[in-house]
Amino acid sequence: MRARRKAGAAVATCALLAGGSMAVAGGLAEETPAQAPASDKGAEKSTAPVALYDGGLAAGWNDIGWAPRELPRGAPARMRLFNYGGWILYRPKLEGTFGALSLRFSAPESYGEFLEVRLDAQGAVSFPRIPVTADLQVRKDGEWTEVLIPMEQLNPRGEVFDRVVLRASKDVGRDWVLFDKVALVPLPPDVAAALAAGGGRTGRGSGRETSMTIDCTAPGHRISPLIYGIAMDGLREKKDQHQFKMGATTRRWGGNPTSRYNWKLGGAWNTANDWFYQNVDIGLSYTDFLDANTKHGMQSALTVPLLGWVAKDTSSVGFPVSRFGQQKGEDRDAGNGLTRDGTPLKPLPPSQTSTEAPPEFVAEWVRAIRARDKARGGERSVHMYILDNEPMLWNSTHRDVFPEPLGYDGLMSRTIAYGSVVRKEDPDALIAGPAEWGWTNFMWSAADFAAGKSPHSDRRAHGDLPLLAWYLRQLRDHEKKTGVRILDVLDVHFYPQSNVGVGLEGNTDPDTNARRIRSTRALWDPSYKDESWIGEPVRLLPRLKEWIAQNYPGRRISIGEYNFGAFGHMSGGLAQAEALGRFAQEDLYSAYFWQYPTNGSPVFWAFRAFRDFDGRGGHFQDYWVPAKAQEGTSVFASRDESGKKLVAVLLNFDPDQAAQARVELKGCGTLEGARVLGYSGAPGGFLEQTPGTKTAGTLTQRLPPYSMTVLDLTVKKP
Repeated sequence: MRARRKAGAAVATCALLAGGSMAVAGGLAEETPAQAPASDKGAEKSTAPVALYDGGLAAGWNDIGWAPRELPRGAPARMRLFNYGGWILYRPKLEGTFGALSLRFSAPESYGEFLEVRLDAQGAVSFPRIPVTADLQVRKDGEWTEVLIPMEQLNPRGEVFDRVVLRASKDVGRDWVLFDKVALVPLPPDVAAALAAGGGRTGRGSGRETSMTIDCTAPGHRISPLIYGIAMDGLREKKDQHQFKMGATTRRWGGNPTSRYNWKLGGAWNTANDWFYQNVDIGLSYTDFLDANTKHGMQSALTVPLLGWVAKDTSSVGFPVSRFGQQKGEDRDAGNGLTRDGTPLKPLPPSQTSTEAPPEFVAEWVRAIRARDKARGGERSVHMYILDNEPMLWNSTHRDVFPEPLGYDGLMSRTIAYGSVVRKEDPDALIAGPAEWGWTNFMWSAADFAAGKSPHSDRRAHGDLPLLAWYLRQLRDHEKKTGVRILDVLDVHFYPQSNVGVGLEGNTDPDTNARRIRSTRALWDPSYKDESWIGEPVRLLPRLKEWIAQNYPGRRISIGEYNFGAFGHMSGGLAQAEALGRFAQEDLYSAYFWQYPTNGSPVFWAFRAFRDFDGRGGHFQDYWVPAKAQEGTSVFASRDESGKKLVAVLLNFDPDQAAQARVELKGCGTLEGARVLGYSGAPGGFLEQTPGTKTAGTLTQRLPPYSMTVLDLTVKKP
């Protein structure tokens, strides 16, 4: 992890007016931002529900319209809506801020979907006509139907209005239609929270038609369970229990401070340039981490230091203010190593904060781990050792002890020296590296950009090979020469460079949201030109596979860190769900989200879409089934070993429009049962949905805007 990754302010999800609520009269006609801080004064202006009709007209409201009607005292209003009849409830100088219109109605079943609702006002203002379809119905109570229509649909531009119009959208019979409990209301908290997260929209009608195919006749593969990994957060390890309830299968001990973790001192490491180069005690040892993983049935990936220096205590600082004077950033006596004008200070000797950590230091650690395993019954506690963290950034991240940029040869000599002792002490372990941070150091070394040197001179001196390709080739040659296999897993980090944020950070305007979701294409799509300074196709996983095939066949691939930002927004959740689906598609060995999502966030539920969508262990199955979807949607499919159970995750990336997805099951067997669960931002997560129309080989399902939908299917094999 690099210093740039610091969590921002938490996303507020409780503003009742979020997502298109409307203020009326008095110059208040403006749309509330979809994601407002909890202190937003607009939320304080929210009014209590305003009744229009409840067993009679409410005070101040007038009854006008063109449908024959009766308004008996203490009873529902009765309308005959033949010949496109309508009813208008009108109140001059209406004031207030509302989230939705709610009402109850009762009509003959033969009318079908016939009702249309809109707002109105004097003058030339035009409001959308909203058909009352099944997706706006929140409850059926005998013959009565309860409806909730968000203001984002009725009044998307936040115009002033003073009347509500209920009318027939088609010619119906002369039977009575009853209306009652018509009110302008704040949104229910769960709906408001969903809208604040960018979801919760129902969209109009059945949605645009889109086709999807799940092809059981095409070759598939077994999915590695380790793609659902997360990282430890040392500061919150003993506070956040939800990290163990999201279905993660493995955790990584990693990040900048682990490059200088002193296992002999328990919880001692140096915070590096993330936080003023301080030695600290995080109150957590590696054994605590391993034991927690074992307790929760998770595997462990452990970063071991190659840097050569680890924290000597829990109190020293790299650039003490008492010695260097005032600095640009300070935390008591710890400075950030920059003068007030931003000039880097020359660091003190590494012994200021650190003690040497040669390969034998790591060998002792691995011996201690294996001895502990044997004493506890022999079960392995570390599944994979990772050879340090982002070494080509050491001269920035850890410049107090490693100020010179690392080159090709320096990386290789350390990899062989430290990797060899890990292999000797734990012959059956998996070893991963080089844990590089991103595109620049997939291609070049830090020395390629050293001041005073010709650009890319280090790469040119090494056959002009990209760093990772050269790294693989050298380790292949080392194994051929010595018989010692250093590397099992090629490990890299992936962060979109297109300014979409990390963690809770990241803008959630429409352009950024769309770019955040598109940025996942850099993982797999050869046609996607990266929308950043990279400016060319990254196609990360196909590229890594090619490098492995050409230079060291048989290596697996891990993404040791990744993140798409905006934890609290549906765009972040959809990007995460898309990434997990692509990891399964591309046969990735392991992946570790940095660090883990906030509880109940869209990113949290993206994990649950694959790992526990129903709260009872329902999950994506073990075998990948090829599937495809039209632009704007995705489908990821899986099956169990018998082929009788299929689980698919369907994504709709459109923030405003629903999709009517026709899912074809090609060669999968006869569809016998379908359970559907959906999520679009509400805090409660996935809820059971009514399955759509199904035939022996298809299911047609409505996908709300900005939504994740899980199909839990049973089929009879052909």
